[in-house]
Amino acid sequence: MKKLKIDLLCKIILIVTCFYTFYITKNLIYHTNYKEGEITLIGKIINITKKENNVDLIIKAKEKIKVTYYGSVNYQLGDYVKIKGTLTKPYNSTIFNLFDYRNYLLSDKIYFILKADKIDKYKDNDNIFYKIKNSIYEKIDKLKSKNYVKTFILGDKQDLNDEILNSYQQNGVSHLLAISGMHISLLVVILSKILKKFKYSYFIISIFLIFYAFLTNFTPSVLRAVLLYIFNKIDKKNLILLIASLMLFYNPYYIYNVGFLFSFIISFYLIYFGNLTNKFNNYFIKLFMTSTICFIASIPIMINNFYYINITSPLINIMFVPFISLIIFPLSLITLVFPILDNILFFLLNIMESLTLFFNNFNINLTMAKMNIYIFIIYYLIITLIFIKPKYFYALIFILIIHNNIKYFNKNSYLTILDVGQGDSILLEIKDKNILIDTGGNMFSDYNIAKNKLIPYFKSLGIKKINYLILTHGDYDHMGESINLVNNFKVEKVIFNCGPHNDLEQELIKVLHKKKIPYYSCIKELNIDDNKLYFLNNKDYGNENDNSSVIYTELNKHKFLFMGDAGVEVEDDLIEKYNLQNIDVLKVGHHGSKTSSSEEFIGEINPKYSVISVGKNNRYGHPNDSVLENLEDSKIYRTDEDGSIMFKIDNDKLKIKTCAP
Repeated sequence: MKKLKIDLLCKIILIVTCFYTFYITKNLIYHTNYKEGEITLIGKIINITKKENNVDLIIKAKEKIKVTYYGSVNYQLGDYVKIKGTLTKPYNSTIFNLFDYRNYLLSDKIYFILKADKIDKYKDNDNIFYKIKNSIYEKIDKLKSKNYVKTFILGDKQDLNDEILNSYQQNGVSHLLAISGMHISLLVVILSKILKKFKYSYFIISIFLIFYAFLTNFTPSVLRAVLLYIFNKIDKKNLILLIASLMLFYNPYYIYNVGFLFSFIISFYLIYFGNLTNKFNNYFIKLFMTSTICFIASIPIMINNFYYINITSPLINIMFVPFISLIIFPLSLITLVFPILDNILFFLLNIMESLTLFFNNFNINLTMAKMNIYIFIIYYLIITLIFIKPKYFYALIFILIIHNNIKYFNKNSYLTILDVGQGDSILLEIKDKNILIDTGGNMFSDYNIAKNKLIPYFKSLGIKKINYLILTHGDYDHMGESINLVNNFKVEKVIFNCGPHNDLEQELIKVLHKKKIPYYSCIKELNIDDNKLYFLNNKDYGNENDNSSVIYTELNKHKFLFMGDAGVEVEDDLIEKYNLQNIDVLKVGHHGSKTSSSEEFIGEINPKYSVISVGKNNRYGHPNDSVLENLEDSKIYRTDEDGSIMFKIDNDKLKIKTCAP
């Protein structure tokens, strides 16, 4: 009876914690000792990340602060530095559904970014623990296998190759790179054998694990594993709930930490339903069953953070789990003590990388749209049900099939002007058809907009292909990401504007030929189910901007006009040739440049909503003040101020949603 009361109490505490977490994060409540603006402060360095052109520091002053400094520094962990710079709040994501940097930093109790103008050493490190950590880093940096030894010993993945890291994620084995229960359990086994004759071995091991958590920056997965060991006298089913509750009371924003979610949810299901593997004696069958439990338990987290699941990952884990847990991780520990083994470890790591790249060619990924909290809960109710009664496994299969084809069940149309900086990219969803008008592009940066913004956003909506890629004209800020897009995502057809193809368009055409993707130029209309897109500008004006495709469509009697970069001359011709009165949504021409959106044109079309796709603090001074004056009778949205803007076409209403930074 007493045990039942304790079980009930633990569950009540967790439920209360969930409501508390939801309230705090929903209302963005947190305490900070600072405010935005110029500042000079002194803090202790607790983390260093060196990049090609800058260095990022985490310092502990009155609270933790993320510091970005463009230059090189020669400091160590534990050093105190004096920093002069500007405190700013980190931005939210300006693309719906995608990774939110502000929430990520909040999960580490970081509320401000300090853009440093000057950094000076204030005092050398005098902390013995940081001295040990620095010496470990120095020792690791001498190894050929340093990237992985840092990963497996210190949980520091910053030096791993992005392509390799992505392949681990695609294969569903990236969790093995995070220090978690597997690593802590092995350390406990090793220490237990060494200290088996010591009376206070439990106390010594506990102290060592706390120090190890410090070495790994107290990551949630390590904290969970360490606390599970320290308080192992408590029933594990209750202990996992209590630890999760305590950590969320300490920092509700842990809910935005993917490592926290994976660690606690997977551990919960392994603790509660790990007995499903006990009836099997074969090691590999047990391993497969354990991997399957982990895979099923992680499905909603994978979907909501990466927008896909890899159904082959339980099989791939059968090879990687023993290879890493029994060979790579122990050998990394030994190599730290005996560097002479570095070449052997380096050889085995090359094999591991070759394997992940090989399996990456054969995995089966299912694209899944991001779900709201209610669907997320339904998933876990079904997952819990099938672990209690495996015969209901079909329910999970059914919901996955529905989810994988969710686009076919959505009868609404959507128009989303995506924030791609100084450029254009517009997604038009008409039932199950997807039309992308321009891709954006920044010729002054290597940042891949297609891979980092467009494709993840498409996947977050459950989009598996772009039916039509319409390129309004050949300027880089409108089609610079087109080759990246067609090389990394399924595109069925491409449509160019009128006029000759410039060099950028010619490069894309070569890729289209190679991939056998059909393309068309200077069309007059496009049929999309019961809707039509009309291309109003079929004249060659002799320059790229005025040759822009101008597109008009009506969706549920709402009128939309997309002007590309067309200028005043084109606008005059459109007024003369067409009746374009009372436009509901205008995509303003040429990012609000004074070369477009004349007073006469705007007066004629009389837009209800005007959207300007423009980069924040852009070098061109867009949008121009005169254009804003011409548009003052309409409701103006700007991607530099409002982020991405979505129009949901719901019968006789337009529902508008923004993703402000």
